Parts: sequence; structure tokens; C-alpha cells
Amino acid sequence: MLTYVLTAIGDDRPGLVSTLAAAVDDHGGSWVDSQLALLAGKFAGIVRVDLPEERAAGFLDALPGLAAGVGLQVEAAPAHPEDAADGAPAGTGLVLSLLGQDRTGMVREVTEALHSQGATIDSLRSLTREAPEGGGMLFEAEAVVRLPEGVDESEVREALEAIAAELMVDLDLDATA
Repeated sequence: MLTYVLTAIGDDRPGLVSTLAAAVDDHGGSWVDSQLALLAGKFAGIVRVDLPEERAAGFLDALPGLAAGVGLQVEAAPAHPEDAADGAPAGTGLVLSLLGQDRTGMVREVTEALHSQGATIDSLRSLTREAPEGGGMLFEAEAVVRLPEGVDESEVREALEAIAAELMVDLDLDATA
């Protein structure tokens, strides 16, 4: 089996996921893992698939047809065998939650603080929404981060709390379950 990571983007419309799933299945592949989202009328996804080695080339050749058929641009990158293995990644997992008045640079400052501590962002979801009673726009984010072995959670918390005060946001950091 060969493992590929697919990235897909296109204008949202019914049938995009089923068309991609059919292409995987038609080539004897298995849909292993995925993250799919809709933002501003665009569908985007990242999908890990396993394909029989003898059918992988046919699958890769079929991907451009998805753009012509349903408007879904799909790129495939081979996954490294060590990255495709199941199991939890090494390191301490934390969930970061942030809520505050929206302003430019928030994501940059938070992610730079995480990077300075050696953290890896496994997932990040953010949005803006109207504050209650006409209080402007709020920015809300939740991230799952992983600290490398030997990095103390308290140091990460300290780095984040310093910028939380500067950004005037509520920031929580909790261990993953």
C-alpha cells in the first residue's frame, strides 16, 4: 500500500466529497483520515488515503479530471511511511482557547509564542463574530498543540499569558484528554 495526502479545494457544491470518495474507491483505495471545511463559499479538505501500489498511478492520473468534472482541484503528495503510522504523536498535548476583541496580528503573536517554545500546532480553528450588544467583533480560536518531550507546560503558559495581557484576551491552556 502507498499512502498519499490529498489537498482539495473548489467552489462549494453538492457532490464534491462523494466524487472524491468515488475516485479513491474506484482505484481500490481506502479513505483513512480527513479534515474537511467550508469557508466563504469554498470547500477545502485534506485527506489521507491508502492505495494499492499497482493502482496508485491510475488514481493520480484521474485527479485532474475532478477539476474538469466537478471543479475540485486535488493535489496528491506521498506520505512518508513513518508519518502514516497510526498512533498518537509524541509529546504533551494541550488545548488552547482564546477569546477577545478582534484586531490584526493576533494569530501571528500567539503562533510565534508557541513556536518559540517548540510547540507544534496539530489543529487550529478560528472565527470572528459580533460581540453582544454591539460591542464590535470578537475573535475566537481553539488550537490543539503538542509540546516536544522535555518542554515544561508552565513555560508555554507563561509565554502565552504575557501576550494574552498585551492582546487583552482570555486565554486558557488545558491538557488534552
